[in-house]
Amino acid sequence: MSAGDVYITNDPWEGTGHLHDITVVTPSFYEGDLIGFFGCTAHIVDIGGRGFGADANSIYEEGLYIPIMKLARVGEIDQTLLAIVRANVREPDQVIGDIFALASCNEIGHRRLKEMITEFSLKDLNNISRFIFDNSREATLKKIRSLPRVSKTGEMRVDGYSHYIDLKVALTIEENCIRCDFEGTSKLDRKGINVPLVYTKAYACYALKCAIAPEIPNNAASLAPFKISAPEGCILNATHPAPVALRHVIGHLIPDAVYSALDKILPDTVPAEGAGSLCNFQVSLRPRSDGIHTSATRRAEVLMFNSGGSGARPKLDGMNATAFPSGVMTMPIEATEHTGPVIIWRKELRPDSGGPGQFRGGLGQFMEIGSDDDYEFDISLMFDRVHHPALGRKGGKPGGETIVTQDDGLVMQGKGKQFVGPERIVQMSLPGGAGYGRPEHRDRKLIIRDVILGYVSVKSAQENYELTSKELSLIEEALTSGELPV
Repeated sequence: MSAGDVYITNDPWEGTGHLHDITVVTPSFYEGDLIGFFGCTAHIVDIGGRGFGADANSIYEEGLYIPIMKLARVGEIDQTLLAIVRANVREPDQVIGDIFALASCNEIGHRRLKEMITEFSLKDLNNISRFIFDNSREATLKKIRSLPRVSKTGEMRVDGYSHYIDLKVALTIEENCIRCDFEGTSKLDRKGINVPLVYTKAYACYALKCAIAPEIPNNAASLAPFKISAPEGCILNATHPAPVALRHVIGHLIPDAVYSALDKILPDTVPAEGAGSLCNFQVSLRPRSDGIHTSATRRAEVLMFNSGGSGARPKLDGMNATAFPSGVMTMPIEATEHTGPVIIWRKELRPDSGGPGQFRGGLGQFMEIGSDDDYEFDISLMFDRVHHPALGRKGGKPGGETIVTQDDGLVMQGKGKQFVGPERIVQMSLPGGAGYGRPEHRDRKLIIRDVILGYVSVKSAQENYELTSKELSLIEEALTSGELPV
């Protein structure tokens, strides 16, 4: 390694679990000595192959694979590598631009690190890192040692691709570690929803850390006491060359599976189930096949990240249209429409999608997507919770399920690439989080507020909370006046 070197890869088993995430790592030198690394990653719009979706049968169909190699050698970019990338992706300018942006992020970090080292008269980061790691590890172990020494199991059934998937977990708390074993989980799927073990470890660790030690810095030492295992060949330990493009659709459900076991050990600690998976879709637009389009029309790829509702918490409602566990935000619709000829006709909270309970689940969204009149498109859907909505805890009711149709009533599948003809609109009801606690224990003021704000319909409130005539009058008055009651 030399100053000015930059490394790159999208190896799913060494990086972040699928080819669409490119990771760039830059060694950081100070006065000729290697003192650390800067690394960052981003999901790019296209990596070739079948495109972002679940349709591939092996990793070879999913796009261009970049092994760990040098993007730059002593400051000189590998132009041959860039030429290969450009020749294999649908949006070469966007992809190359994103790669350079990642390298630039690392360079900025390197410059600021040198400034910090100079300011504090340091030679390296060894003592600082040792201090951080030792204290992080000990703080996590202290939390674990305060927990009961028990073992519990949990499970979830999720949609899968063509058949249902069972996620099973055994959680064991020992003196110096927590073991999380996914023995009994369904086998590999033939389509691209499989999860490399690195991704399973990441989201299982994250779930445990959120519940047990959220305030402790997130680093290798604080995560080391969480021991994650899954049988090789199951859907949570996919081996090469299994297709893994949509590893997040199953992987984002891992925390809810872990919490189904942890809830039996630490009651009133973890939330009810939420939407879990990001509600992603990619639109591949092209000129109409019937020839009714102008000469200016061009192919375009538009990827959108969206969220359903998160599950209600032991003392709080779930968050509306908020991703857990990913934390990924969507782009504003104006920015999305600027990237290509896609039209977002409607994007709003979905009433009644949050599961009823003492604490209500977070709402999903309702979206309508179409294109300019000159276009038709394929849409690659990446949804779960179609057949298995989020389940509540302590008597809370399920969240709303995912529903996708076209405006002519055609029901679409939750996963896979599907054709949408000219002037058709795709209507998406994204899932809500589940409720926590029995609905009859909900604060009556919160019920009235939910109805007035449009989160819950009068009909749903009647069915789940049994509104009184006085409460109905308060709601009617507020809707007429436009003001919330005191």
